[in-house]
Amino acid sequence: MSAGADETAATGEGAGGLPRRRVSNINVANLLTLARLVLVPVFVVALFAGGGHDTTWRAVATALFALASLTDQVDGWVARRYGLITDLGKIADPIADKALTGAALVGLSVLAELPWWVTIVIAVRELGVTLLRFWVIRFGVIAASRGGKAKTLSQIAAIVAYLLPLPDGLTALRWILMGLALVLTVVTGADYVLRAIRLRAAGLRAVTGE
Repeated sequence: MSAGADETAATGEGAGGLPRRRVSNINVANLLTLARLVLVPVFVVALFAGGGHDTTWRAVATALFALASLTDQVDGWVARRYGLITDLGKIADPIADKALTGAALVGLSVLAELPWWVTIVIAVRELGVTLLRFWVIRFGVIAASRGGKAKTLSQIAAIVAYLLPLPDGLTALRWILMGLALVLTVVTGADYVLRAIRLRAAGLRAVTGE
C-alpha cells in the first residue's frame, strides 16, 4: 500500500560497515496490496448483483475473490525476492487480507448461506490480531507466521467453496473446509496473543534496562 514517499537512501551502516538501504513505501509489493484493497468493494458489488444468487454473477464474484487472493501470494513473493519488505507492508498486507475475507464472510452471512456465528468467530479473531499488532507496534511488527498463512489459505479455500454453486453432492465439502479454517483461526489467534505479550515484555525490558 502506498502511503508517503520515503525515498531510497542510505540510513546508517549495516553489517560489515555497508550502508543500509531504506526501502520506499511506494513499491510493487505495496501497490499489489493496495490493488487487493481496491478489489474488495468491486467483489462485494458482484456478490450481491442479481440478488446474490445469480450463477453468472457468483462466478464473477468468485473470480474477483480469487484474483484478489492471488495478489496476496504475489506481493509477498515480490517483497522477499526483491528486498521490498517494509513495516508498512507488514501491517497493510494482513489488513488487506482481513478486509477481503471479512467482506466475503459477511456477504455470505447476509445472503443466509453461512451461519453468522462462523463469521463472528473469525471476525473477532481477525480484529483482535489487528489490534494486537498496533498495541505492540512501538516495540516491533508481528509478521505473519506460517500458521497464519495456513489459516489464510484455508479461509480462502472455504470461501471459494461457498461462493461457487457446488452440486448437492459436494456441499459437505464446504463445512469440512470451513471447519478446518475455524480451527486454524482460533489456534493461530492464541499464538498471536502469546507472541504479542512476549514482544511487548521484551520491549519494555529494553526500555527500562532490566
